[in-house]
Formats: sequence, C-alpha cells, structure tokens
Amino acid sequence: MLGKGFGWVRPRRRVAAVRYAVLALLVSATATVASAQVPNPTVEGPVSGGNGVPFIASTTFDLSQVGYAETEYFISGTATAYTSDAALTSDGQWTVTPASTAAYKTRILVYQPTQPKKFKGTVIVEWLNVSGGLDSAADWINAHTELIRDGFVWVGVSAQFVGVEGGASIIGLPSLGLKQADPIRYASLTHPGDSFSYDIFSQAGQAIRQPSGINPLAGLKIKKIIASGDSQSAFRLVTYINGIDPLAQIYDGFLVHSRGTSGAELSQSPQPAISLPSPTFIRSDVRVPVLTFETETDLFGLGYFTDRQADSARFRLWEVAGTAHADTYTLDVGSTDEGKSPSAADLVITATVEDGLITCGSPINSGPHHFVLNAAIAALNKWVQKGKLPPQPPLLQVTGSPPAIARDANSNALGGIRTPELDVPIATLRGDGQTGAAFCFLFGTTVPFDDTELTSLYPTHSAYTKAFNKATAKAVKAGVILTPDATLMKASAKASNIGG
Repeated sequence: MLGKGFGWVRPRRRVAAVRYAVLALLVSATATVASAQVPNPTVEGPVSGGNGVPFIASTTFDLSQVGYAETEYFISGTATAYTSDAALTSDGQWTVTPASTAAYKTRILVYQPTQPKKFKGTVIVEWLNVSGGLDSAADWINAHTELIRDGFVWVGVSAQFVGVEGGASIIGLPSLGLKQADPIRYASLTHPGDSFSYDIFSQAGQAIRQPSGINPLAGLKIKKIIASGDSQSAFRLVTYINGIDPLAQIYDGFLVHSRGTSGAELSQSPQPAISLPSPTFIRSDVRVPVLTFETETDLFGLGYFTDRQADSARFRLWEVAGTAHADTYTLDVGSTDEGKSPSAADLVITATVEDGLITCGSPINSGPHHFVLNAAIAALNKWVQKGKLPPQPPLLQVTGSPPAIARDANSNALGGIRTPELDVPIATLRGDGQTGAAFCFLFGTTVPFDDTELTSLYPTHSAYTKAFNKATAKAVKAGVILTPDATLMKASAKASNIGG
C-alpha cells in the first residue's frame, strides 16, 4: 500500500498525465452541470441582523485587508437521509438509496475576492467542523493564505446538527450552536439531524453550482467546486464520497484532511443506525480526484494506518512528517496570519490552547502542517482544473510490532513528506506524546534542541541557513512546499539566532 515516491521515469509520467487530461475533460463535461439527483435549495440573503456578524470560529483579521469580503446566506428545503439494503463493506463500493426526508434551514458563509478578476474559477466548499461544539472553519484557518493569494472562493457549510442547534461538544468545551450564539440572527434555522447532513452538503454545492433564485456568487464564472473537510468533517466526507457522490455528482474533487479509520455513520438516531466497517477505503472507482492528507497523529492516534491505500488515477495519499492533527498554527497563529509575515514559520513553544481553556502537559507541535496543506490544495486544484497529477511522496516509515512510526536519532519521523523543519531540525516535532486535558493527544509535541545539540549541528548561523535553504529548495522542487511559503520559511530561518 505504499506510494510510488518520485521514481517515475519521464515517458511514463508524460503518458499518465496525457491520459488523465483526457479523463479530466470528460469529467469537466459532466460535472459542471447541476445534478438532477440534488434539488436546488431556496437561498436567502445576504443575511444581517442579530449581533451584526456571522458566528464562526475562523480567522479574526478583517478580510478586506487581504482583498476579500464575507457574506452569509440561508439555504432551505427538504433533505433526504440514506440507507443501504446491504451491509457497508470496507472497499467503499456501496449502493445507497434515499430513505426518509425532512425540512431543514441552515446557513452558508462565503469568502470571496472583492475584485471579481482575481477569482481563478475554483470554489472550496468546506464541511464545517463541529468537534468543539460550534462551527469551525478548520481548513480555512489552516490554508487561507494559499486560498487568498490564488483567488479561490471559500464557502463554509453548517451541515451538522450541533453547528446549528447546539449540543454536546466531543472535546468537553461549552457548545455554541448558531441558535445559541445569536438567537435573533439564526432564529429561523432548523436542522433535522445528521442523517440528513450529506444531502444538505449536496444542496449547498448545488446552490453554488447552479443556483435557483438568489446567486451567492453572482458575477463570478465558476469552473470547478472542490469539497473539503478536516478531522470529523473528513470522516463524513469518506462516507459522502463512497455513498452519496455516485448519486449527487456535485463536486469536482475532494480534500479529505486528517481522517482516521473508518468514517462517519451513514445514518444515525433517530433514523436507523448504519455504521461503517473498519477499515473503510475510498472506493476504487471514485468519480473525481480525491487527495487524502494525513499527519503523524492521524496514522496511529486516529487509526488511519489500517486504511492506507495505494495511489491511483483518482486517489492520492500525502503523509507529512513532523506534524500533528492540530498544532500551534491551527490553534493560535493561523487566526491572525495574513500571509506576509515570516513569523508564520517560527517555532512556537506553548502548551496552552484557546486562551487557557485547554492546557496540555508539554509544548504543542509547531510543525509545517499548514505549509504542506497549502501545497496539497494547489496540487489538487491543478488536478481538478487541468488534469495534472499531484506528486506521489513517500509515506511515513513504519516499523515494529505493534507498528509505530520509525524515527531517527533525534526522534523525528523517517519517510513521509520532507520539509526543512525535519531535514534541518532545531527541535523534535512529533504527532504523539502529548498529555494533559481532553483531546491534547491530537496536538502532538515540540521538544526544542538544547544549545549544545544546536551548536554541534550548526556551528555557525550561516551553516544553519545554508542547510535550511537547500532543504527548502528540495521541498519546493518536490511540490510539497509552495514558493511564497518557502520565501517566508527562509526569512524566518535567517532571522533566527540558530548557530550563533
């Protein structure tokens, strides 16, 4: 199940690219037409009132400072739950059928360039994460710098019950559904339950692709729509890809970000419960490109190791050394990063999350997760837009029984996507080993090298920056770090005091 690495010879790569370009054209001819299987929801908005701003855990800077604008809409209609006459199998080759229906009304949030000419044609539709008991734009927080500089439109969908109605937070924090956070603005919303979330997500895509009535993206020419989801939303995308996408055919590609073993229930209480087997693979006949992005934490902390699968014409697996499921960028730095400061590449040493709401036992991982995710989105977009196949990096090396990630003398991971933070290290960056409050295990660890070790590795600052810049250039050439991010990373290294 290992990827092929970078070892393709030129003729094979060229033939594969040409072959996939033809497939991409065929997909383009069908996927850009609204699906007859998915009804057009009613769209209302832009929404105003209540507290005056949309409620979401997202970036906190003024979007106008980066040439973007925020608008919110309500979508409503009748959503369908799904069932299966046969048991769901690990190969993902499912045939699901419509079951019960229910009325719903939820919201979508749109971030778009204020100048239409900056829009490059791709819309990212994110299944908002509700693990914290409220809607969180996890993929936007992690990758917004790439989305902004390359002219994407981002749409966040409140697809799940907890995000709208509130309820138990699975990480022990207070829950704030939309109707709790702003009872006036969101009074009219209603969610019938997560069995209906898949069709709600389809209808949100339909509202963007071919709206009936109010057009949330009026004046913009949409070329492709990519669905994304991080963590628990990635679990739900696994189920969506295998079961719902063959019927809905709304999205042109999928970013499955930090999933674990199996996926989310196809149906759940009060509808009949239909759980997934473990492992659950992405179906081999997947209709459109799928890029699965995994951190060290995800491999064993969330059990993805058993669900590893080989790359194919429409599937790519990226595993990133030195990264955690969530890290200092996700939890702190990313919310204020406008994409121009080298500080986004700095090593951050902190054990505290969410202004003291969670305190972990040791410093949280401060790895290159967000920079590699930027490259993954850029690669997926080229795959969807132009049929250009993404790189096939090596997977993380695994050893032992029970299996574990293989590590070097500094306890950093071997294999996987390589970045200068790992190949020219100044700390041990791991996706495991964390202790403390609930869910700290997802945040990994950072252990800075002491002065003696740093001096032995890098006797001068020039020695450090030279090695770092060389490793950065290698990562850019491999397609796992983008040039603008490489510039920030090198500037951060230059400004450091490593090596004296």
